[in-house]
Amino acid sequence: MAHPFLSLDAAHVWHPYTQHHQAPLPRPIARAAGSWLYDTDGQAVLDAISSWWVTTHGHCHPALVQAIAEQARTLDQVIFAGFTHEPAARLAAALVQRLPAGLSRVFFSDNGSTAVEVAIKLSLQSFANRGTPRRLIAALDNAYHGDTFGAMAAGARGVFTHMYEPLLFEVARLPDPSEGDTVRALEALLDARGHELAAVIVEPLVLGASGMRVWDARVLQAIRARTAAAGVHLIADEVMTGFGRTGPMFACALATVHPDLICLSKGITGGVLPLGATVATEAIFEAFSSSDRRKTFFHGHSYTANPMACAAALASLALFDEACEGARQRIADCHTRHLAALRNVPGVKAVRQLGTVAAVELEAPSGYLSDIGRELAAFSLQQGVLIRPLGNVAYCLPPYCTRDDELDRVYTVLQRFLDGERAAPLSTGGPVDD
Repeated sequence: MAHPFLSLDAAHVWHPYTQHHQAPLPRPIARAAGSWLYDTDGQAVLDAISSWWVTTHGHCHPALVQAIAEQARTLDQVIFAGFTHEPAARLAAALVQRLPAGLSRVFFSDNGSTAVEVAIKLSLQSFANRGTPRRLIAALDNAYHGDTFGAMAAGARGVFTHMYEPLLFEVARLPDPSEGDTVRALEALLDARGHELAAVIVEPLVLGASGMRVWDARVLQAIRARTAAAGVHLIADEVMTGFGRTGPMFACALATVHPDLICLSKGITGGVLPLGATVATEAIFEAFSSSDRRKTFFHGHSYTANPMACAAALASLALFDEACEGARQRIADCHTRHLAALRNVPGVKAVRQLGTVAAVELEAPSGYLSDIGRELAAFSLQQGVLIRPLGNVAYCLPPYCTRDDELDRVYTVLQRFLDGERAAPLSTGGPVDD
């Protein structure tokens, strides 16, 4: 039964990554709990992708809901220029305590893309402030860092960015570490243009939006060694990989790498409120400390360090205990079992995993616009499972409360699709990409 508000949605709402000319009506969701979403007809949908990679401990977790409610009763919002508040100060200290050593200064924003913008700007201006300007950023092929202009420039050129190509600044490209010799290319870049290079930005160990491409920690270590020796900043974009997705709290920990800047968002609040953070070394912070006001970092957002979001983030961090670590390991083990069974199944090109992130690359035309992704999304949604493939790559990145039997359901749906089942024609369904 169509809910009345769907007509309002159809008349006025513009959904992200959606071709409205072709997309069916979006699925109306009324509530959520744990790993499940419930539509307005009471039908349950298993959230196998953490609602765009944000939900860590489960939907509507009581501790997070309580933290937000308590904070809302005392301080909802305050300008963060010239003012501060306890949740922000405590959160900054808690993040620094958990992050790789050397990261000490937290600049809050409101999402992953803005966290990346801040990191790029901090790197470039820190060199300029010291009187040694560098203007070049290097990034990996197949990278994705967000949809704002600086983040788009750092990301791979493709369907997401082609309309804006003339407006994007120059970025030196290094091979995707899952495909080429990134370290040798970096060494060549340093030899040729090292005096221009301000920073190298990477998604540590997993290139997310390009298909959950997993790469070797030894390559990340080598990138860090080369950049450190050359005085070039390493920016770790852990918007997706942070907060336990790859096993430890941060993917950099798997490689014992200490970046100069790290970008955080998505799971920082447990997925309940928007918040971003860019954390820098003290050396970068000191480059902005001056009697010359022109060396100020002129950047900010209206909702910077929103008190309710900070309170939610503090409550979320408190849930990363031994039980959470055990749950993440259980999910990883379950992924491993299912992926082993799929490895040689007809229709499967490759399987990939790091921690709670699992991906199955299907034998089909590649690329984000691959039709098989839309077909799988539609079929899985009709089976009560939210899977949102990246082109021909299906992935499962569940909340940490997800049980083994719920994960079994995800892989059963995928197997049925591989066996040839497809969605029945319907007038409504979940939002799809084109």
